[in-house]
Amino acid sequence: MAGMSALVIGGGGREHALCLGLARSESINEIHCAPGNAGTAEIATNHPFTEVADLIHLAFQLDVDFVVVGPEAPLCDGLADKLANMDIPCFGPVAALARLEGSKLHAKQVMAANNVPTADFHVLGKDSDIDSALDDFSGNPWVVKRDVLAGGKGVVVTDDRSEAKQFIEQSIISDGQVLLEKFLPGDEASMLVVMDGSGFVCLPASQDHKREFEGDKGRNTGGMGAYAPAPVYTDEVRAKTVERIVQPMHKALSSRRVPYRGVLYVGLMIDENNDPFVVEFNVRFGDPECQITIPLIASDLGELLSAASNDKLSEIDVEFHDKHALTVVLAAENYPGPVEKGRVIQNLPQSSLDSWVNHAGTKVENNQLISNGGRVLSCTAISENLNDAASKAYSLIEQIELAGSHYRNDIGHKAL
Repeated sequence: MAGMSALVIGGGGREHALCLGLARSESINEIHCAPGNAGTAEIATNHPFTEVADLIHLAFQLDVDFVVVGPEAPLCDGLADKLANMDIPCFGPVAALARLEGSKLHAKQVMAANNVPTADFHVLGKDSDIDSALDDFSGNPWVVKRDVLAGGKGVVVTDDRSEAKQFIEQSIISDGQVLLEKFLPGDEASMLVVMDGSGFVCLPASQDHKREFEGDKGRNTGGMGAYAPAPVYTDEVRAKTVERIVQPMHKALSSRRVPYRGVLYVGLMIDENNDPFVVEFNVRFGDPECQITIPLIASDLGELLSAASNDKLSEIDVEFHDKHALTVVLAAENYPGPVEKGRVIQNLPQSSLDSWVNHAGTKVENNQLISNGGRVLSCTAISENLNDAASKAYSLIEQIELAGSHYRNDIGHKAL
């Protein structure tokens, strides 16, 4: 295993976290990233490519041992399929299996076929009676999901009937159909399951914070921070999740001609009886969940990702640190709305073994670190307890200067 080379696809905080984990792996001696960011440039060789055809050519030219795909879009566009045709192992599922994220309806159908617990739903199209469907799920907030890849922003949860109806009508016009789901009350948790044809490994469960302001107020975002492990994910919940969700999904996905190879993100809702339900599947590491989950893996990350890319997961033992991790996102002014890029970032703090900065929307221009996205940086810490991890992460983020930027002061509040 020693001396492997890896190509990481993507340029956000998730990909910087993956590169950091690979850089600490004894099995890895060469890391490439496409397109990467200012953080990945410090530990990997960045390549300015995002199109599937260019990424295929790059992987071939570099002769890498395996490819790790961060975002979902290249997977849905068949990147893993094309890599397989060239005998290049890929951590990330083929397009047919990436539909679990690419189509909410397909995911629901797969869950139904395998008796996986999830919310009841209606599929609405241009001839549907929208008001009747809204009546069916009244009394709780309405949950409306676009049936397309929407970059984590295709869901509306609202008590406002007119807002729900308007989003349904707009989605039908743009996408042809839309899902209206029954609201699931309870506590959310994120479960990351690395799987291949031979087996699966459940990573520590986490909780993220989607809303832009303290107290979970404001607009929905891609995530303003996260922490792990999540206290709501008890031993009882874990046992139920593995039995009712992970095992049946792995059985279904590993029995395909080309099995699922990669990470399955399971968005959970845990009700008052400690029963888990699936809110959504993603076919990649969550962001910012990846930033806190990777550091909790005590085993060699390169060995883990390579094994899953080659259906050899059952041959390795994966161990975890008995610690807590927390990350806080520094977002650009007006995020999650349109943001102005190119602002100078100053006073970036020094990283240590237990606290560091994850780069997301950053690049270097004229020898200056500048913002290049909505979520610009995240400050991450790991410690024996969550309070200490939070204290270390916030001590980092308070030092950074970026005009107009904002962050939440209550990451981890559900556990703290």
